[in-house]
Amino acid sequence: MNTALESMAARLRLRAPENEKLRLTFCFACALRVQHLLEQEPAKGCLAVLGRYLDGQADREELENARRISERLANAHQGSASIDGCGHAAVSATYAVAKALGGNAIDAASYAAYAYVYAQSGYAAVADLDSFLAEHAWQVSVLEGLAPKEPAIPDHNRGVDA
Repeated sequence: MNTALESMAARLRLRAPENEKLRLTFCFACALRVQHLLEQEPAKGCLAVLGRYLDGQADREELENARRISERLANAHQGSASIDGCGHAAVSATYAVAKALGGNAIDAASYAAYAYVYAQSGYAAVADLDSFLAEHAWQVSVLEGLAPKEPAIPDHNRGVDA
C-alpha cells in the first residue's frame, strides 16, 4: 500500500471525471514501467491503445475494447513455467495494464509496483515491505510531476520590502 500516493491522489481528486487525462496518463506511466514483464503480445497491444488514446489517436470505443480484452487476459493469465517464478511478475504486470486501461490509478500503481519488485526478488515482494519504498517513491514523483502546478499564493503578512 502506497499511502503517500493515496494521499496525493485524494488531494488531487484523481478519481474525479475532470481529471481523467491526468489519471490515465499516470496509469499509463505505471504500466509502461512494467511493460517489459508482459508475456502476452495482446496485453502489450492493449497498453499501446492507451498510449494512442492519450495522444488522441484512438477513440473511447477502442479504449473500452482494449480494457475488456486486458481484463480477460489478466484474469486468464496462468503465469509462466519459468523456474525463477517470474510468471507472478507477468501476471501482476498484466493486471497493471488492465487497471490502467480502466483508469484505476491506485490499483494500476499497486499491481505495477508488485510486478516491478517481484521481478527483482520474489522473496522481497512478499516478505520485505521496505523493498517497495523506492518504487512507491518513484510513483509519487511521477504523479507529482504530472499534476497541475498550483499558483503561488501571495503572503499578505509580509511587508512590501520583505
